[in-house]
Amino acid sequence: MKIKPNLAVNETGFLFNPSTGDSFSLNPTGQEILTLFKQGKSDEEVIEHMTQEYMIDKNTVEKDLYDFKIMLSNYKLGEEQN
Repeated sequence: MKIKPNLAVNETGFLFNPSTGDSFSLNPTGQEILTLFKQGKSDEEVIEHMTQEYMIDKNTVEKDLYDFKIMLSNYKLGEEQN
């Protein structure tokens, strides 16, 4: 997922979209996933990272990542890459 480059995220999970003035709070997992997306990681790379870093199964990561991506799209913070 491509994340808008102008989004600002601080170390406590406060996310600010300067284009709209909207702000959001991310939990540590959301912060980590957003950082990985901003680094250009693919869904598969994010899933692999999360399953290796944490004791969680792939199906759970896939479902949670799908839900997170829908939220990012709904708030116009990211877009699917073609």
